[in-house]
Amino acid sequence: MITVKKAQPSQYGEIEEIYARARSYMRENGNATQWGSVYPPREVILSDIESGNLYVLFSDRIEGVFAFVPGEDPTYRIIEGEWQNALEYCAVHRVASAGRIKGMLKAVMDYCFTRCPNIKIDTHENNVIMQHQLEKYGFKRCGIIRLENGEPRIAYQMTKE
Repeated sequence: MITVKKAQPSQYGEIEEIYARARSYMRENGNATQWGSVYPPREVILSDIESGNLYVLFSDRIEGVFAFVPGEDPTYRIIEGEWQNALEYCAVHRVASAGRIKGMLKAVMDYCFTRCPNIKIDTHENNVIMQHQLEKYGFKRCGIIRLENGEPRIAYQMTKE
């Protein structure tokens, strides 16, 4: 049974191991540039924990991690395309799995939709695995957003009422 809990500072080592595994998995599957070799850096992980926005999926150990952020994301203000609606939303970022169990994205999104009916998420054009999983879950591709550094990301949105 998977449960979702807010991440704690004491879990940093396990969380970083999961992110390292995700970076390696992405490189092995044609997506070497999205997270490179250091993303997310320590300060981003600790900031997510301190702000209460980082969550872990837990069974007998941490199986996955994700950031769930309520409110407007500045990188989502401008889109080359069109969002499905202009309702308040929450954003999901930095989703990573330990790779030991299947259905991680479903578990993440099932949890997030219990807390917010309108979710936005983005991914790199080379992250075809994430694109497939998002579309399988029911997310709609809305266009392209740009990160603060100008890099493009494919933007998705889903609303459950």
